[in-house]
Amino acid sequence: MNVGIVGAGNIARAYFAYLSNAGHCPRMWSPRGVSGAELRVVTELVVSGAVEERFAPKLAADIAELAQAEVLILALPATGHRAVLDALLPHLRDGQSIIVSAHLSFAALHLGQALHARGLSLPVICWNTTAMTCKSPEPPAIRVGALRKRVEICTLPGGDIAGALALCEALFGPRFQHGGDLLDNALSNLNPQTHLAMALCNLTRIETGEQWHQNSLMTPSVARFLEGLDAERLAIARGFGRRVRPQAEGGLDAVFRARVAAGTDPLGPVDPETRYITEDVPFGLVPLVMLAEMAGVPAPLHESGIKILGACHGRNYRALNDLLPREGASGLRALLGLA
Repeated sequence: MNVGIVGAGNIARAYFAYLSNAGHCPRMWSPRGVSGAELRVVTELVVSGAVEERFAPKLAADIAELAQAEVLILALPATGHRAVLDALLPHLRDGQSIIVSAHLSFAALHLGQALHARGLSLPVICWNTTAMTCKSPEPPAIRVGALRKRVEICTLPGGDIAGALALCEALFGPRFQHGGDLLDNALSNLNPQTHLAMALCNLTRIETGEQWHQNSLMTPSVARFLEGLDAERLAIARGFGRRVRPQAEGGLDAVFRARVAAGTDPLGPVDPETRYITEDVPFGLVPLVMLAEMAGVPAPLHESGIKILGACHGRNYRALNDLLPREGASGLRALLGLA
């Protein structure tokens, strides 16, 4: 299957490697050109970990060339979703499918409105997380850390979920499950709250470029903070009459200690502009707080996290989200079809 991967960073490279290994024909495109330039000067992309192989990187010259693919996968931070979707839209045609990995901030609603305005009805498939994890200890080489056992997906309202599951499994294997609708998808994404706890409680390490391990430093205090964030997320879901899975059954401290004991302890970010903050705060936490407002459920830890990191960075992270409707909560309520 011809697959166009929007992005050329770590996750995009991991998808390229996995799909190539599975016999598909993937091609990447680097929107900003930085990651693409890194790949253009090498003859091989060296991949280790859960996928072990060497590949000749294949890059599209521009978005028009990439858009010739049957399937398009967004594999870049949500900070670039709006610009990429707007640039991609004129090149889309009937018969294509679009996968958003991972879906944040109801980007699919923006795309759905734009497709409707063009008279197109394409499958838009949203994942609640990425299909695998990936780090790049020695760029441009990558190490695929894990192939996720469970990825929950949904479609735009009225979408063909059976067809979406079949397509995702044809590309990435049997790891996909129906995860409800777009609201369930937003309430099930654990990355923003996990990254908030990790980044906020290790901010000076990140700023000074200290080498630190994410799971080892999920100490009991940080784990309690994360448990509080998870309790707020579950309460927001209940406010909409929804049930979503807790981050873990039992204490999170034990969960992270078990990961360390099993040899899973990746290095944390060392750049203040880490996506743990610049992506997950405006595009993960801000929408969740908006949902809390809609449900009438307090979310003081999430709200405080947004404000504290905004104060530390000197930014208004609420204002940096360019995907949520301008009307705010009322506009989002209408788009989601909530009474």
